[in-house]
Amino acid sequence: MKVKTILVSQPTPKTENSPYLELSEKQKVKIDFRPFIHVEGASAKEVRAQKIDLRNYTAIILTSRNAVDHFFRIAEEMRFAVPDDMKYFCESEAVAYYLQKYVVYRKRKIYVGERTFADLAKLIKKYKDEKFLLPSSDKLKELVPETLNELGVKWERGIFYKTRISDLTDLENVFYDILVFFSPSGIESLFQNFPDFKQNETRIAAFGNSTIKAATDAGLKCNIQAPTPESPSMTMALEKYIIEVNKKQHLDK
Repeated sequence: MKVKTILVSQPTPKTENSPYLELSEKQKVKIDFRPFIHVEGASAKEVRAQKIDLRNYTAIILTSRNAVDHFFRIAEEMRFAVPDDMKYFCESEAVAYYLQKYVVYRKRKIYVGERTFADLAKLIKKYKDEKFLLPSSDKLKELVPETLNELGVKWERGIFYKTRISDLTDLENVFYDILVFFSPSGIESLFQNFPDFKQNETRIAAFGNSTIKAATDAGLKCNIQAPTPESPSMTMALEKYIIEVNKKQHLDK
């Protein structure tokens, strides 16, 4: 079936030069955005209950923009002045760039991974004397603590925010050719909102091994997978699929 509509399970991009906008215009497809999950911040009291004292750490591991926002929110709520010599280990350039919202980038010690946590681990390994704090969601990929434990560094995890399922019941009678997912929580949200969901002709796009596994475990067929060597981004994977399918439909006519 030809692809005409796509639902991306994320918030609408804030930038005008979003690759999704380019994809929509180029391939003449309608792309809607709707977060299937949302984040709620933990309170300073909840963080203290985890025996987290921000004064004890010399380095912060940041795996997402949510981690950045909630670390600085908790620091403010605890009236903790983040020292200028604090080290920041960011999983990607996007996270490091976002850090500029809170710190003067060129005046801080910021270490940036290429894209994955394994890439960042290589940098963390060089700083074994630091005391690391990992501000995270209540849902964390097992790879992260496993990797940090293998490195033998001093680290602690703090749950600074929680992942919650969004209410999607207004979409019950709305159908899309492709649903795009980026986390196992997104798959969980789909079935929590629509327990009787049947894939039928709907194509599923999944980003990351854990998301692909969650989709497959839930009985879904992943028609589009990313990242791959040919399609390192979800938009590239979608475009490749759309060109192939829509071209085939055109030839069949």
